[in-house]
Amino acid sequence: MPDKCQPILSSRFQFAKAVKERRLELGITQEELAWRAGLHRTYITDIERGARNLSLTSIAKLAGALQASIAELFSGSGGDAPKVARRQAKGNPDDEELTRLALQRTGIGHRLAVARDGAEALDFLFGEGAHAGRDARQRPAVILLDLKLPKVDGLEVLRRLRADPRTRFTPVVMLSTSREEHDITASCRAGANSYIRKPVDFDQFIVVMQHVGRFWLCINEDPVYPQM
Repeated sequence: MPDKCQPILSSRFQFAKAVKERRLELGITQEELAWRAGLHRTYITDIERGARNLSLTSIAKLAGALQASIAELFSGSGGDAPKVARRQAKGNPDDEELTRLALQRTGIGHRLAVARDGAEALDFLFGEGAHAGRDARQRPAVILLDLKLPKVDGLEVLRRLRADPRTRFTPVVMLSTSREEHDITASCRAGANSYIRKPVDFDQFIVVMQHVGRFWLCINEDPVYPQM
């Protein structure tokens, strides 16, 4: 079996083991867990056997039903958390944790900084507001930007980044569940370097993030920024 398949299978079986152990620790049956998570009992059985592909939605539901964080259910299968070269702007806490886990599985040792809304992302990148004093010359290697962010949406964040010479050339990858043509076109016109539709299957999500991480952090050459 190709080596690139091992992290995916390892994650799946680690999750299966953690779900079963946590369920038994809580003293609940598969039926009870299925009811709590809003899933079918046979789905729970398959999950605990490691025989079912993991969807991002089901992972979040099971974590909630088991009163555990997503990271706890995957702990032990991917090493230490990534170590500031990448900035991610996300609106959903579950999305944030799943993305962090997926990036962790790439094996690329860059720290992930997270902004939970568009306003915070802009403050961080420009060293303003709550992040006043941060050196804005310390630019991320790549920004993963969600379209649908609270306060300031992803497209507006992107437009402001491209309008400022400090961030005009910073790579921005739009990462969204939307496959609407107008969203893709609008992102490209606003200056996105690429647009990636986020898979709902966790295994596929890991593969996508491996490609994103390896290209932008290992292969891509950073532009030369003008002196400010």
